[in-house]
Amino acid sequence: MNPVMLEVPNKIETERLLLRMPLPGDGRVVNEAITASHSELKPWLGFAQNLPSVEDTETNTREAHANFITRKALRYLVFCKKTNQFIGSTGFHNIDWDIPKFEIGYWIDTRMSGKGYMKEAVWRLTEFALNDLKGKRVEIRCESENLRSRRIPEQLGYELEGMLKNDELSVDGKRVTDTCIYGMVKEENKR
Repeated sequence: MNPVMLEVPNKIETERLLLRMPLPGDGRVVNEAITASHSELKPWLGFAQNLPSVEDTETNTREAHANFITRKALRYLVFCKKTNQFIGSTGFHNIDWDIPKFEIGYWIDTRMSGKGYMKEAVWRLTEFALNDLKGKRVEIRCESENLRSRRIPEQLGYELEGMLKNDELSVDGKRVTDTCIYGMVKEENKR
């Protein structure tokens, strides 16, 4: 079956959060979070190497919307259900629909960190991938030195399957980094 034909919800809820597909017009609120979190995002994320303009972020958000529709990637923007405040972004990229397997990426507005929001969102996506999307595997990859990012899969029971030494250049292109690969397969989803 062509992935475009798959029924994937535009919104997913947790106890405290609403995860929804990016929509045209979301660029402003996402850009505000990137701006507020720039110093924390810059060491780890390519899009934060230079502070993007609102137009740049709006373009990226609209591209994410199009990719969601075509099922090339499934990005969700994360909002607090009580306040409707934007919290961050998570979703599936590097999707292989033939297996199926999914890689989860995420970032959070620094002003919202330390409250367990991203852990809650990533766990919900993990369950969604393994149960609703019938995934066989979910991965989280991050730079070995990004300890805050590594904490999420570790706390959620993902297995550190390996570390790829000298795997990539740092996002600033100045050094070679190691990549941690965390995985969860269908049989392990017992939480």
